[in-house]
Amino acid sequence: MKVSIKDLSVNMELGNRGAEFDVYDSEGTHLGDLRISRATIEWCKGRTRSGNGIQKSWEEIISWFEEE
Repeated sequence: MKVSIKDLSVNMELGNRGAEFDVYDSEGTHLGDLRISRATIEWCKGRTRSGNGIQKSWEEIISWFEEE
């Protein structure tokens, strides 16, 4: 996987806009964007714009990671 930050002008503390990451497979094909904000984490598959992806709250993500 290749993951890069789209905008380097983010503060250490995420605001409402958050940070957006480009995600590519090992062949260089764009898989989607991962947007991480204060309230949610959003996966936008392909070239979908922010707001049209799958959004999960931090609580949902943490719960998913902690499942056994």
